[in-house]
Amino acid sequence: MEKKVEQYDVVIIGGGAAGLTAGIYCGRARLKTLLIEKSLVGGLATYTSEIENYPGFPEGSGGTELMELFHKQAKRFGVKFKLTDVRSVKLEGETKVVETFRTDYHAKVVIVASGGKPRLTGAAGEDKYLYDKGISFCATCDAAANTDKTVLVVGSGDAAIEEGMFLTKFAKKVIVSVMHDEGTMDCNEIAKNQALANEKMEYVWNTVVEEFKGDDEHLRSVVLKNVKTGELIDTPVDTCFLFIGYLPNTEIFKGQLDLTKGGYVLVNERMETNMPGVFAAGDVCEKFLKQVATAVGDGAIAGYAAEKYIAESEIVEHQILCGGKPRVVYIWNAIDERSRELLPVFEALENNNADDVEVVRVDTYKSNGIARMLNAPAAPCALLVRDGAVVKQLSCDEINAENILTGCGCDTGA
Repeated sequence: MEKKVEQYDVVIIGGGAAGLTAGIYCGRARLKTLLIEKSLVGGLATYTSEIENYPGFPEGSGGTELMELFHKQAKRFGVKFKLTDVRSVKLEGETKVVETFRTDYHAKVVIVASGGKPRLTGAAGEDKYLYDKGISFCATCDAAANTDKTVLVVGSGDAAIEEGMFLTKFAKKVIVSVMHDEGTMDCNEIAKNQALANEKMEYVWNTVVEEFKGDDEHLRSVVLKNVKTGELIDTPVDTCFLFIGYLPNTEIFKGQLDLTKGGYVLVNERMETNMPGVFAAGDVCEKFLKQVATAVGDGAIAGYAAEKYIAESEIVEHQILCGGKPRVVYIWNAIDERSRELLPVFEALENNNADDVEVVRVDTYKSNGIARMLNAPAAPCALLVRDGAVVKQLSCDEINAENILTGCGCDTGA
């Protein structure tokens, strides 16, 4: 079967809060944008029955309702949606390829917002009670809904113990299932000592989850198994919080994007990956806090950065490395005194040597994207371009009319 090929400016992989926000920014910038989501637009947030800490909603909002607003806003700005699974990606080069079963999508930019999923126990009945039916993965999201209730925390790492202590501000009792011997936890010693001293927390040592039990509506109890004796302990609870790890959806990016040991995509403050033109946002990145609010921030940065990358790439292609007469590219910074002092050199070139050389100024004050694309050293410096390629770099001390004209192959009249 011959595949279809479709062309886009931006392809976003993942339709959670980060991907939708990136789509809003790209669509509003009038970039031809496609968002691919394999299951449910809105991501994990749609499984949260009540979100009370997202700004702008004083009464809170259901996760599904909030994500539907994101979805509508993205569609309003022309973002196209495709519900399918991404099979592979090719991220090198100017044109990126995102492959699905029937279509290959070509794009100038790819934004990875594929998120991840909490690690599950695999115990019987788990699938029946995930998310809004009694099994939660976010104390920040669901603590208030468990006011004066009994909850179970599974895990003893930093996240489990710290979230467990947070839950004690709301819950009547926090039971912690720990798979180790009494007094042994995986968290840091400070958190451990604070948790052991917390009167609202009690511990069931040497246990793992055997089964989740309840009715058709909600979880009612968790059966814990003692790993040493085999004893089964039926523990009535209102909610079970699982903190046993998180698995980012990054399998298809291995070997192309730099990942952490845990499989998260490495990005800088601009959400840039190691691959030019590829950005990442949201829970697929290693983050201090995984929330809708932080995903929105990531998505906004990635969407804005994608627009800047495309615009700057076009400047490099069509105004700098485009052939024609020799040109000098002045890389400068408007707030740098030395950069400003050298401006008359380039003004004189424009006035006296316009037939021989073209001058292009690149101000790095707000963005150094073009300078990085050209592998320019720190501003101020000059790049000499002939036949569509940079042939020489001049440091600030080397910048003068004679060096520029000679480097560009022009007759200096000497």
